[in-house]
Amino acid sequence: MDDKSILIIGGGIAGLATGIYGQMNGYRTTILEMHTLPGGLCTSWQRKGYVFDGCIHWLVGTNPQSSSHKMWEELGALKDVEIVNHEAFTSIQNTDGRVFHMYSDVARLEKHMLELAPVDEKVIKEFCAAIRSMGGFDLPIDGPKNLAEGIKSGLGMLPMGPIFLKYGKMSVQKFAMRFTDPFMKTVWATMFDIPDFPMIGLLSTLAWQNKKDAGYPIGGSLPFSKSIEKRYRDLGGEIYYNARVEKIIVENNKAVGVEMTDGRKFRAGRVISAADAFATVNQMLGGQYRAPLLDEYFRKSEIFEPLVMVSLGVKRSMADQPHVNVKLLDKPVTIAGEERTFIQVKHYGYDPTLAPEGKTIVMAMFSTHYDYWKKLAEDPERYDSEKKQAALTVISAIDSYLPGFEKDVEVVDVATPLTTERYTGNWQGSFEGWRLTTENMTMMFNGKFPHTLPGLENFYMVGQWVEPGGGLPTAGMSGRAMMQRICKEDRKKFVTSRI
Repeated sequence: MDDKSILIIGGGIAGLATGIYGQMNGYRTTILEMHTLPGGLCTSWQRKGYVFDGCIHWLVGTNPQSSSHKMWEELGALKDVEIVNHEAFTSIQNTDGRVFHMYSDVARLEKHMLELAPVDEKVIKEFCAAIRSMGGFDLPIDGPKNLAEGIKSGLGMLPMGPIFLKYGKMSVQKFAMRFTDPFMKTVWATMFDIPDFPMIGLLSTLAWQNKKDAGYPIGGSLPFSKSIEKRYRDLGGEIYYNARVEKIIVENNKAVGVEMTDGRKFRAGRVISAADAFATVNQMLGGQYRAPLLDEYFRKSEIFEPLVMVSLGVKRSMADQPHVNVKLLDKPVTIAGEERTFIQVKHYGYDPTLAPEGKTIVMAMFSTHYDYWKKLAEDPERYDSEKKQAALTVISAIDSYLPGFEKDVEVVDVATPLTTERYTGNWQGSFEGWRLTTENMTMMFNGKFPHTLPGLENFYMVGQWVEPGGGLPTAGMSGRAMMQRICKEDRKKFVTSRI
């Protein structure tokens, strides 16, 4: 065993980032990935000439001036990649045909909202002023190096203090109730169907959109992941695929290696799990080492609800449609056992790499319940029938406002929470771990989530289960911060390089 060696369980973005920063700092890292591809949830798949993307809709860090962009350069992502900055974050169409566009440009958004609801001028102007103020917020990838930098950073955050205080504990649904205009109240209540999602999260997103730091990289998720994998390999990192870890080997309360499902064993000075935390704690470690806060969160199940994703290959360009269109329906439809009053339709007509010329990908996503699909899967015929029915319902709903759409559908693909669980091992099929709420959002900044387990040495955790809020930048930063921590433990200077 060599103390400079590290085993990393999971080849998603957090695992790859951990490996890259480990290699940069003189450690010998090995990644063990259960799937056949890098990226974990950041992936895509091909069906009859179409590429269906399961992850990137927009990516924080596409502006070269941002801290996140510096990290992507370190990780080898976005080099020579074309970035698309969308005109609007989303568009919402009411049953009467009126449309609200959440424009990326805050000046244009403010003008649009005032035209739609002049009676709510005060609310609108406060909201847009908050977006402008949040423009100074940059996801920090490094802490201050000295007192002077700390003071400078603190002073830079002062203008955002009142924004965090006002909107940090206010949900999007609660904000919707501030409007008096019925149309604005309706569209804002529809904006996010994530329970208790804090307004500060939306404000941050819109601020990034406004300064062109949340664009879409042409090619989508899998090329993005493969570019990071290439960076890891170029730095000398080793990765094994089809490598599922059965158990973490512990000797004298120290993690010393792992045993695979095929019987192989790997040993190292440290073990880092970038895999599903529930499986890590309860299966790989047999429940012998526990963190009370993590256990509490597993009991509460405050996760991003899993998704059912209906992806369609369509022989039309969709260029005349908003890239994300939330359509309120005249009559509710039932998908995955739940009544839906609206349908969110996203198309990828701006990415020519995902479909043949003149054609595009269309996707509709719905939050759903893991137990519903788990029960269905006991009867494969019922499970397949439910997937087909979900696709037919989506196609019919789109055809109702885009006549002729149904006949243009060439390929249909439906992914459920069980699909996510099968390929990534994510607990209950969640796509981003613990969801951000008005109650737990401060935990993103105070570092209270456990990255180690009491009583177990040389073991660490990174990724979405120890970083509430999820997202690709968070995953990358998690790996980066972990190697900073390990370098500090070993009294080494943490170093990075960019390409």
